[in-house]
Amino acid sequence: MLNFYKTQDGRLAQVDGLEPGCWVSLVTPTEEELAQVRDALEIEDEYLRAALDEEETSRLEVDEGQTLIIADIPVSEEENGKMMFTTLPFGIIVTRDNVVTVSLKPNPILSDITSGRGCKGVNTALKTRLVLQILLRAAGRYLFDLRQIDKMSSRVERELYKSLKNKELIQLLTMEKSLVYFTTSLKSTEATLEKLLRGRILKFSEEDQELLEDVIIEFKQAIEMADIYSSILSGTMDAFASVISNNLNIIMKVLTVITILMTVPNVVFSFYGMNTDLPIFTIPGTSIPSYWLPIVLAVVFTGVSWLFMKKRNLL
Repeated sequence: MLNFYKTQDGRLAQVDGLEPGCWVSLVTPTEEELAQVRDALEIEDEYLRAALDEEETSRLEVDEGQTLIIADIPVSEEENGKMMFTTLPFGIIVTRDNVVTVSLKPNPILSDITSGRGCKGVNTALKTRLVLQILLRAAGRYLFDLRQIDKMSSRVERELYKSLKNKELIQLLTMEKSLVYFTTSLKSTEATLEKLLRGRILKFSEEDQELLEDVIIEFKQAIEMADIYSSILSGTMDAFASVISNNLNIIMKVLTVITILMTVPNVVFSFYGMNTDLPIFTIPGTSIPSYWLPIVLAVVFTGVSWLFMKKRNLL
């Protein structure tokens, strides 16, 4: 999808075609759209296709008056009724008269900017300012998604307190995986921003300089949040793994005790299966039926075994 945006009368509006000072947005572009932008703005084909590679890392390049910024941005997708978080490369190309963005998939950052949510005062004629506003919105989206992950992990933890099931542990593992992706992407993008700040590759006004510093601060804050949430989540998973292991040990101990206690009556009753002279009908000198003798002995020996294990804290 190819769209053109330009600030008119103080508002960001979509225009029909390419104009000087407009923002060119490519989302899941076709070959025809890539060729159209490449030929119109004389952009390196490598620059346009860089963000279409999911394995592309964050970097900064300058060549013949064109600047390429690859930044990792957060995206969320619903899979099997569960929200999944990951990152994708996002390309920003600054030419002489335009800013071109390339995204492999639709993402909320672009929709936030075009709709005016969370990003006001966009002026496409100020190319450097527009680039920084896009990056600032990306940092804000990281912070938002990190809070969502924290809320999801808290909810899963409450479910784990009620029932220790594999499903909840797998959800925690998935969230920890998302945090690893976020941390790696945030650090690489933050390094790219530091390079942009030191290199003076783009022309910065004093206000742009302050905005870039704000963007770097936001990314550093997101890195700290991701590290904290990842540590908490890792500790939580270790704790619940220990609880599950302890519960398994308790179950095994109980089963072992039950097996031992059930063995005692079997030992007593097994004497009746031997070729031994035993009273058949009654116990000598009494009118008590003889079958009560092994039952009483089994109960007594079982009780003694139970008391012994109770005293040794085996129960």
